[in-house]
Amino acid sequence: MDWLTLVGLSAAAVGAASTGAMFSPGPWYEALRKPAWTPPNWLFPLAWTALYAAMVWAAYRVAQTPLDVAAPGLAFWAAQIVFNALWSPVFFGLRKLGVALVVLIGLWVCVVMTTVLFWRADLIAGLLFAPYVVWVSFAGALNAAIWRSNSKALAA
Repeated sequence: MDWLTLVGLSAAAVGAASTGAMFSPGPWYEALRKPAWTPPNWLFPLAWTALYAAMVWAAYRVAQTPLDVAAPGLAFWAAQIVFNALWSPVFFGLRKLGVALVVLIGLWVCVVMTTVLFWRADLIAGLLFAPYVVWVSFAGALNAAIWRSNSKALAA
């Protein structure tokens, strides 16, 4: 096992996850109008923990493939982790829901590209990333719905 690669990928995921911990929802988020299909707050850390573990293991598997196969997928993996790390500070920290949606669109594109490229490099890695595509798609719809429902109140 290549421990250095696994530790590096894990550190990147922990770094991204830490922005979610630093910029938690709080009373401001609770006061926003949200759609009825908004998950309970306790679900988010559970889902993200599973997703981070899957994305690290998927990237580790791809990193073990030949460089010409691994490099494109790992480049998109790195880009998605950056977008992932940006979303919480923009949404919860700056309270810029529209800008957060743009960040989330960038995240979605990178997650889809990572999934496709990982799938080509290693079937299991692609399968490990598939739930992330679903979650980010759902998160995008939720971000858009919250922004739409609260845009007038936030502009005031």
